[in-house]
Amino acid sequence: MKIALGQINPTVGDFRGNGAKIVNFARQAQQAGAGLVLFPELSVCGYPPRDLVERASFVVRNRETVEQIAAETRGIAVICGLVTPAQADTGKSVMNSAALLRDGKVAFLQSKMLLPTYDVFDEIRNFAPATSQQLFPLCGQQIALTICEDAWNDKHFWNRRLYTFDPVEALIHAGGNVLLNISASPFWLGKREFRREMLSSIARTQRVPVAMVNQVGGNDSLVFDGSSLVLNPKGEVIAQGKSFEEDLVCFDSEQLTGEIHEQIQGEEASAYAALVLGTRDYVGKCGFHKVIVGLSGGIDSALTAVIAADALGPANVIAVGMPGPYSSRGSIEDARALAQNLGIRFELLPIKGVFESYQKTLKDIFRGCQEDETEENIQSRARGTLLMALSNKFGAIVLSTGNKSELGVGYCTLYGDMVGGLAVISDVPKTLVYRLSHYVNSQRPVIPQASLEKPPSAELRPDQKDSDTLPPYEVLDAILEDYVEESQTAAQIAARRGFDVSLVERVIRMVERAEYKRQQAAPGLKISAKAFGYGRRFPIAAKPGV
Repeated sequence: MKIALGQINPTVGDFRGNGAKIVNFARQAQQAGAGLVLFPELSVCGYPPRDLVERASFVVRNRETVEQIAAETRGIAVICGLVTPAQADTGKSVMNSAALLRDGKVAFLQSKMLLPTYDVFDEIRNFAPATSQQLFPLCGQQIALTICEDAWNDKHFWNRRLYTFDPVEALIHAGGNVLLNISASPFWLGKREFRREMLSSIARTQRVPVAMVNQVGGNDSLVFDGSSLVLNPKGEVIAQGKSFEEDLVCFDSEQLTGEIHEQIQGEEASAYAALVLGTRDYVGKCGFHKVIVGLSGGIDSALTAVIAADALGPANVIAVGMPGPYSSRGSIEDARALAQNLGIRFELLPIKGVFESYQKTLKDIFRGCQEDETEENIQSRARGTLLMALSNKFGAIVLSTGNKSELGVGYCTLYGDMVGGLAVISDVPKTLVYRLSHYVNSQRPVIPQASLEKPPSAELRPDQKDSDTLPPYEVLDAILEDYVEESQTAAQIAARRGFDVSLVERVIRMVERAEYKRQQAAPGLKISAKAFGYGRRFPIAAKPGV
């Protein structure tokens, strides 16, 4: 039997658009000779729907859309994900389900058993788990159908399992000889390789072919890479979909041969593709067409502008230079040069007069006080006000340009450089910012060399450098990785890295003090295993210590 993987990019709540996309891909699969086509987890309503599932009308639209898809895809069997009413008395009203559509009707329904609650996942909040599972016959084979997390509990792969029950093992022991998995598995650096190894372990252990179709696209902070896979019982890849774009992939379930579509390789290339896709989908799915980027001449805003131009097209990016009293002429020239290289609109709005107006207004109440971070933040907030004014006037969304290193330790200004609707590189450490910028220039030299070479500076006081306040970024990023992503203690980090423990403790204190800032930041695109977002939930009013 020829089976197709419909790797699509759904939008949460867009039942008409998602349904039409499923029908279109199903027809393409049928024309290619497939008898069955798979679509991702919750592809009918989009993933993750979060608390939208609490609306009765939302659940009804799922069923109505599936019935319409079934009526329009006669001649090919379709498996797609949807929200269904819960049957069990669990206190949850809905389930995360997969439906087999055949001959114009729903022929089989299987709901998800393992509901993740770690990192960005909180499915137990919204869904009731399935209490049973069955195989279904198709073309002489017994098909085991699972949904995403149901395949992530193989005792032969995991040293410590999160669940006591393994749906895959149970289905194969019941006689399943083909394993299908529909997924919405978010991207992070290294995830594709990890996912492939995990599925390969299942194929080898259970001695069955494994097919996984994964969602692609950006939904809020999450980016889904697609990278759908089919593996033979030896764990070898026999078919695969592209990364970071929609795709249709076919394979033969008996001959175990299929189409191998090229995937993006390398950490920098993958991270960049994820950021471009996430930016394009966030802006577009939120109903915007244009973006605004404050262009300082530094490396962070330069990388953000390049991503924006690639995501939306140069005509849809407005870059704004806002030199202040301490901005260097070189920074202004670098910003202008970048805009010219990208072919994006560039506007210059000096803030010196605005800053002086603030100083005049505050002169009496500040009498006797020394200048400090207050005056620096006023400059940043003046820029933020101008960016938001342009956003309102032109109906364009502001992209904030802060990186993960700055956000981690609070080296950023609330209502200043943090303003915006999307924090594009907020999960990109400073050292990776440089690597991505060099990668961009290796493809086409657009970022001025001076932006790559000059010492990082906020330029809010004379001769200011980031190193006046922060450790070298190579050191800072290593500490943040160990503390944020690995949850290591100061002593463990110091011993592992060879750093002075007092330095590590100082960085950790900065991270803890900045929690109130991070929780007011714009949503950011997640590309690491642990981002500063809703997958990292810490109290603000707390004394966690180091």
